[in-house]
Amino acid sequence: MQYNEKMFALGSRRSVIREIFEYSKRRSAEIGAQNVFDFSLGNPSVEPPKEISQAICDLLSEGDQTLLHGYTSAQGDAKVRGVIAQEITKRHGIDMPADLIYMTCGAAASLTITLRAICNEGDECVVFAPFFTEYRVFVENAGGTLVISKPQDKTFQADVADFESRITERTKAIILNSPNNPSGVVYSEETVRQICRVLKEKSAQYGHPIYLIADEPYRELVYDGIDVPYLMNHYENTFVCYSYSKSLSLPGERIGYIAVSPKMEDAKSLYLAICGAGRSLGYVCAPSLFQQVIARVQGAKVDVNVYRKNRDLLLSALTAYGYECVKPDGAFYLFVKALEEDATAFCERAKQHELLVVPCDDFGVTGYVRIAYCVDYGRIERALPAFSALAKEYGKQN
Repeated sequence: MQYNEKMFALGSRRSVIREIFEYSKRRSAEIGAQNVFDFSLGNPSVEPPKEISQAICDLLSEGDQTLLHGYTSAQGDAKVRGVIAQEITKRHGIDMPADLIYMTCGAAASLTITLRAICNEGDECVVFAPFFTEYRVFVENAGGTLVISKPQDKTFQADVADFESRITERTKAIILNSPNNPSGVVYSEETVRQICRVLKEKSAQYGHPIYLIADEPYRELVYDGIDVPYLMNHYENTFVCYSYSKSLSLPGERIGYIAVSPKMEDAKSLYLAICGAGRSLGYVCAPSLFQQVIARVQGAKVDVNVYRKNRDLLLSALTAYGYECVKPDGAFYLFVKALEEDATAFCERAKQHELLVVPCDDFGVTGYVRIAYCVDYGRIERALPAFSALAKEYGKQN
C-alpha cells in the first residue's frame, strides 16, 4: 500500500455537508442555480463590514509590503496578538496577555492545534450532540476517542446528567460549541455553570485537569438579545478557539486564534504545547495580511438582522407546513425533524423537489436535518412551495 489508508478514507469520502454541496454544483450546472434550493453549506451570505475593505486598501497603500506579505512570528504578529488580547480584556473582563494568544488559519486549525497539544493516545474527548461533524476527525487525528453526550429532548440544551455519566478517568477535554452548529441553540448560563461544576468535581476526583475547549465561530451571531456566556469566566482550564469566518463573513481568508486562559493550570506550558502542535501540523504564521486587517477592525460586525429575517421567514413557514423545528437563538441553521425516521431517506426525497438539506446522523442525532439559511432571502422565498409540497407528500397540511 503506497498511501495512508486512514487518510485515503477521509479523502475518498467527504463530509456529508460537502457531498451535498458538490451535488448542488453539478445540479446547478444542469438546470440553473436559480432552480436549485441549496441549504447545505454554512457559507455566510452577508457581506463583510465595510471596515474590512477599508482596512485592506489602507494597508496596501501604506507601503510596508514586508509586513503584509512576509512571515510573522510562528504564533502570529506580536502587535496583532496584543490588540486581540486587549479586546478580550475589554469585552469579557479577562486579564488576557498577548503571549497566550496564537493566531490560526480559522476555527478548524484552532481546534486541531488545541487537540494535538493536549491529547495523548487513548484520551477521550466529550462532545455535546448535535455536534459539528469534523470534531470526530479532529479528535481521532490527535489520537483521542470521541465520546458523545446526548442532548435534552426538544430543547437540545446539554443534558448535564448524561454529560456527567460520560466523564471517565481517561477524559482529557470537552468541546462546547455555542451558538451550536447544527441546532442554533445557545447554551444557557445555568447549563454552562452546571457543566463547569461537573468538570471541577471530576478534575478533582481523577487528579488531573479536564480541559474545556470553547469552539466560538458563531459567538456574535445571536438574536433577540440572547447572551452567550464567555467560558473563561466560568472555568479556569479553558481554551477559546475563535474564528472571524462567520462574525465578519471571512470564511475564505482563514483567520482566527486560540486564547489560553491566563487562569489555567500551568498556562505557559500549555501555550508552549499549542506552539509545538502548530509547528508539528504546519500551522505556523497565519495569513499575514489578514492578521493586520483583523487588528484594525476589532469591534466591527456583520448585519445579523439579515440572518434574523431569514430565520423568521423559514421558521414561520415550515412550522405552518407541519414541520417540527428547533427555534435557533444564534448561528444560521435551522434544526428540523425529518418527516420520516430515516433522515437520509428524507433528504433524498427532498432532492426530488430540488431541496438540498443535510441529514444529521453524522452530527450525533438521528431523525433530524440541518437547513443553512445563510442564503439570500429570495432563495428561501422560492423554496417555500417546495417545502410545502414535500410536507404534503408526508400527509402534512398547510
